[in-house]
Amino acid sequence: MPATPEPQLTASEKAKAAWLIARMGKRAIAGPDVYQADLEKKLDRLMDAARKREAKANSPR
Repeated sequence: MPATPEPQLTASEKAKAAWLIARMGKRAIAGPDVYQADLEKKLDRLMDAARKREAKANSPR
């Protein structure tokens, strides 16, 4: 499966992504059995929303 291109993130999206990644790192320190799927889903939704926003901005009207 080909990788999807990474979209340009706004400042708000960058801050949210950094916060989520920091929380995932904190949970990873707690141990390998700690549940992280909820944070991964939130990050995936953030990236999907950024891709949709970027595609909408680049599409001709």
